[in-house]
Amino acid sequence: MKPFISTAFYGFFKYFSSVFLIVSPWVFNLVDVSSAALLIPMYFGWLQLIMTIFVDTEASPIRQFPIQMNMVADMIMGFFLFVSPFLYTFSDRAHWPELLLGGMLMFLALFTKKSPFLTKAHQAAPEGQLNSLDSTEGRLNV
Repeated sequence: MKPFISTAFYGFFKYFSSVFLIVSPWVFNLVDVSSAALLIPMYFGWLQLIMTIFVDTEASPIRQFPIQMNMVADMIMGFFLFVSPFLYTFSDRAHWPELLLGGMLMFLALFTKKSPFLTKAHQAAPEGQLNSLDSTEGRLNV
């Protein structure tokens, strides 16, 4: 399957999803369930917001990190958020918000264009040949 979510949508939607992760314990009334149900979405939301500001997308003011790195982090955080109700034993009281938010993060990481999970890696040139990343500018020949 080919990735179909544009990187522009991914960048703008990450702002919405990170803020929604931060406020989700209050929206879904998880504050009194357990400390894990309260803190895990908040931590992941703040981390998502910081990563979204620094990732290389159209919606980012500071483009320092490649989008593939952010997608790998999204997949890891989404999986951890997805299984957290069962790891921290609050699945009997509240598990749907974490399942939905974790699934959403994994879905975004998997089906966004430039995703490292569905796109082919760049083929390196055989040894001894120059490729597009090699440059002789700025080097001193001694």
